[in-house]
Amino acid sequence: MSEELLPERGTVSRAVIFDRYGDESVLRVVEVPVPAPAPGEVVVRVVAAALNPGEIGIREGVFAQMWPASFPEGQGNDFSGRVVEIGAGVTSLTAGDEVMAFKPRGGQADYVSVDVPHVARKPAELSWEAAAAIPGAGATAYAAVRAVAPVAGETVVVSAAAGGVGVIAAQLVRLAGARVIGTAGSHNHDFLRSLGIEPVSYGEGLADRIRNLTDGQVDAYVDTFGSGNVDIAILLGVDPARITTTADGLAAQRYGTRTDAQEEADTPEEWEAIADLVRTARLVVPIQQVFPLTEVQDAYRELAKRHTRGKLILRVS
Repeated sequence: MSEELLPERGTVSRAVIFDRYGDESVLRVVEVPVPAPAPGEVVVRVVAAALNPGEIGIREGVFAQMWPASFPEGQGNDFSGRVVEIGAGVTSLTAGDEVMAFKPRGGQADYVSVDVPHVARKPAELSWEAAAAIPGAGATAYAAVRAVAPVAGETVVVSAAAGGVGVIAAQLVRLAGARVIGTAGSHNHDFLRSLGIEPVSYGEGLADRIRNLTDGQVDAYVDTFGSGNVDIAILLGVDPARITTTADGLAAQRYGTRTDAQEEADTPEEWEAIADLVRTARLVVPIQQVFPLTEVQDAYRELAKRHTRGKLILRVS
């Protein structure tokens, strides 16, 4: 146990919850008991917690049939922090270890109890904010790119290439040696160029603009935004086996494309591989803005605009 980080048992900590479906206004920061670790768990004192677009749909009830809420429901998934208490049977971690972790609907809190298989070590050189984004957005991008298996000499399109998942996916494609075409608003074009990604404006006429850039040769397509991107990939002649979407399940069913996301890269080893790319400056995790935990409603309002460059993060401690 790390005495300086873990409060006396019986005291309270803060957590973000919602007790009904709705917009950002249903989110509240409340006091909850500090959790005790069950066997096979550790308690982490959270430093930073990431925001992800899918959390909006869960909170609004869009996925109620798939992931029904059990009110009051916690909020957030991926976070970084320090281990402060160890459960029975845990030998791979010790108090004081810096980690990144994933706790479905429970990561936005001062203290989180989490199963050891969902905890990875954070390199000391990695910022807390970047580490918080890796088990969610980083893992999703990693799985999506692996699903389409880009190789040197190919051309791959990544939609929403300046967004939290897209910007990581686009860089991973580039690291594989492929040419990357990234869809984005014009205000993000220079940013994408700085990462070695060729920008193209989204919106009406996107298929024609991609076709003109690539002479009609697109080998794979990573969709992180939805809004018809899978249809465009099919129109461009991309093999459905080399299309993956993290945002349009209906289109995936219609065409038989891939839907690989966080669940397909849900191991500490994969998270640590991504973290090592960031640590060695081969991959950038852009952070657009950091909000204090008490401003969680404002943070999700910003995320809902769907124009984020990289990630939005809550600073918890």
